Amino acid sequence: MNSIKIEVNGLPELEKAAKQIVTFAGEEQIFIFDGEMGAGKTTLIKSLAKALGVTEVVTSPTFSIVNEYEANGYIIYHFDFYRIKNLQEAYDIGYEEYFYSGNKCFIEWPAKIESLIPEHYIKIEINVINENTRLLSVSKN
Repeated sequence: MNSIKIEVNGLPELEKAAKQIVTFAGEEQIFIFDGEMGAGKTTLIKSLAKALGVTEVVTSPTFSIVNEYEANGYIIYHFDFYRIKNLQEAYDIGYEEYFYSGNKCFIEWPAKIESLIPEHYIKIEINVINENTRLLSVSKN
């Protein structure tokens, strides 16, 4: 199975959805998140980080581009490329060291750095159904 769809009706269901995504992803390390502004990308990433064992507060790295979290002895990198103006900014932060580190990478606004994304990844599309409902389309690429 290369894709799953998960309907999430409100925040209480997000934790279960995150666990489903982690199970589906298996050993994949790169996760890209597509969705309109306000769709819930960072909120979903918070739930995924918790499902993986992160105990610290997860926040959007909008201004720092990348945040780092510890989870059960390994590292999770959370990127937000919304504010970058060109690929050189991704090179400047050393994206390769992160993407090819063997650690999990959660990438918001991947279209900004599309040519830099590794060959294999999990793509999570978040579609807003209404104020409380999201349809998550999760695929292995």
